Amino acid sequence: MTILDGKALSAKVKSEVKQEAIRLKNSGIQPALAVILVGEDKASQTYVNSKEKACNACEIRSIMHRLPENTSENELLALIDVLNLDDSIDGILVQLPLPKHISEQKVIKSISPFKDVDGFHAINTGNLVSGIDGFVPCTPLGIMRMFSEYGIDLTGKLACVIGRSNIVGKPMINLLLNANATVIATHSKTKDLSLLTKQADILVVAIGKPHFLTSDMVKDGAVVIDVGINRLDNGTLVGDVDFENVKEKCSFITPVPGGVGPMTIAMLLNNTIKSAQNRLNKAK
Repeated sequence: MTILDGKALSAKVKSEVKQEAIRLKNSGIQPALAVILVGEDKASQTYVNSKEKACNACEIRSIMHRLPENTSENELLALIDVLNLDDSIDGILVQLPLPKHISEQKVIKSISPFKDVDGFHAINTGNLVSGIDGFVPCTPLGIMRMFSEYGIDLTGKLACVIGRSNIVGKPMINLLLNANATVIATHSKTKDLSLLTKQADILVVAIGKPHFLTSDMVKDGAVVIDVGINRLDNGTLVGDVDFENVKEKCSFITPVPGGVGPMTIAMLLNNTIKSAQNRLNKAK
């Protein structure tokens, strides 16, 4: 059994990002990411701070917009318009969740698909489904990089994705299909789920329930990717997989923390660099 080390791999990706950021800077392009945080959500503040830190470490200019909770939807959309038109900015990220009076869908739709480094815009979603190059959501993209780095061949494999969110489940399904896997899409309403999971060579679990996937749901030699991050009452962070028991049956498994999580920010930086490369190519 091999533990997929997201921490080490994210450090490698960040090193590649930094080298490319320096190369772009020497070519006259300073990669830049604008991040918008609305309100005082503690978890969101933590995420935003870690993104800012990661940008600074990788020679990417970080432009932070911290807005009060009572910012109106129109004010937020107006700021996004300004950032869309600013040629010096490569990526725009609006930290979710947003306060209840602001429509997430409207905000996602308002970001230019060419600066949508989260990969949530409908145009980028359509590109992914069609197999056209565009921005891909960072968590599933990070998982694909893990498969590639550890030499896990997906061709012809039976993959089961548990969860159907727009951020992880749905893009993951399409990435696996594009990599020639056969995909079973499951979710919280799926009946007899364990009958399906027990057949899978590859399991991607993103359902948001601690220790949801147990060892009796996994076949011997499966690859298990745990996307969940759940905080127990005692403060411990655990995934959606019962790691200690499931790992005995796996060929590869991701830990929580230190698995998929670190890859998400690494791939956000990677997407920002991709956007900066597009800017350089347009300038030529």
